[in-house]
Amino acid sequence: MRRISYFITALLLVSSGCGQKAEEYINSGLLKYNLRDYNGAIADYNEVIGLDPDNATAYRNRGAAKSNLLDYNGAITDYNKAIELNPGDANTYYDRGLVKYSLRDYKGAITDYNKAIELNPDHALSYCNRGAAKSNLPDYNGAITDFSKAVELKPDYAMAYFNRGVVKSILTDYTGAIEDYNNAIEIDPEYAEAYRNRGLAKVKLKDFNGAIADYSKAIEIKPENANAYYQSRAFLNFSVGDYDGAIADFTKIAEFITDANTYNVRGLAKANLKDFNGAIADYTEALAIDSEYLKAYTNRGIAKDSLLDYTGAVSDYSSVIELDPDNAANYYDRGIVKNKLKHYRGAIADFTKAIELNPEYAEAWYNRGITKLNIGQIKSGCGDFRKAAELGFSQAERYIRKYCK
Repeated sequence: MRRISYFITALLLVSSGCGQKAEEYINSGLLKYNLRDYNGAIADYNEVIGLDPDNATAYRNRGAAKSNLLDYNGAITDYNKAIELNPGDANTYYDRGLVKYSLRDYKGAITDYNKAIELNPDHALSYCNRGAAKSNLPDYNGAITDFSKAVELKPDYAMAYFNRGVVKSILTDYTGAIEDYNNAIEIDPEYAEAYRNRGLAKVKLKDFNGAIADYSKAIEIKPENANAYYQSRAFLNFSVGDYDGAIADFTKIAEFITDANTYNVRGLAKANLKDFNGAIADYTEALAIDSEYLKAYTNRGIAKDSLLDYTGAVSDYSSVIELDPDNAANYYDRGIVKNKLKHYRGAIADFTKAIELNPEYAEAWYNRGITKLNIGQIKSGCGDFRKAAELGFSQAERYIRKYCK
């Protein structure tokens, strides 16, 4: 949920003596603050307070500088003093509310925004930020009411439309969310986050092409912050079967982060394009990052199976079993490959373990039956076929008719 920046006050008065000096420090502090020299700004406000201990503006501006240095407790202390000296300033309550929000004191932030609104009923920023705090409680209906008031007071308030869109998405009102993101984008055509969130909402409405277009626009606007946008587009490209597009996006993601899942899913995309060697290389890279990544072992085993490297596949499935010994499917997968290697007794042992872990595993009963036929255990195999059929596996009926009279 995006929020707004702090109010900083400048005093551009001309006077004499220490008052003039204090004003010079105030203005110097403001300049340094705007240049993001927060330590320098704090030093100037310290000088002001030394000259004029009752200068509410200095306390308030110093609080904003401290907040930007993540000294939230110090910031609140300064805002408290500013409010003590000037209790009628809505903006100071607003600023203190921002700090409380950053500390996840959402109820405290709401109390401050309430006071800011009491002092200034047209304070659109307080409504917007109070809505953000309410959404974290979560009070989604209250949040929507506040965001709506914010855009009523400030019709060009792109952030308020964006935040309302976020809450509508949480409430599964994706059409309403898209309308809010549309408004935010109309006001600010370079609003990359709004394009991304609109893309997410479009996915929920099955408008995949529209979503991809939005993710692409977000990447165009903010290529330096594009990792999250590439991830959204990459997974969507994968889900709609654009595996080349997915591979290109995952390759770009790999430039930003070292992440096992990125390589794993890129491997899946390559496997779907029958590039099994490329897929194996990606799964291997994923395992180099995370040596206990079950999915990568499983997927590499499947790829090796596709290349008729059954021994390699068995090795990967064995690694999966070592890491996850209570999953029946892992034994079943290894049993299938052992059968291809004509390691029939090993396959039977794996199917038996799968059945032990999941007695309703019809495919395991069926394939154990086939393996038993391969070593002449017809009677026992027929028992497995009958169990598979009893569990609803219709393919077993053909074997029962042929071998089990």
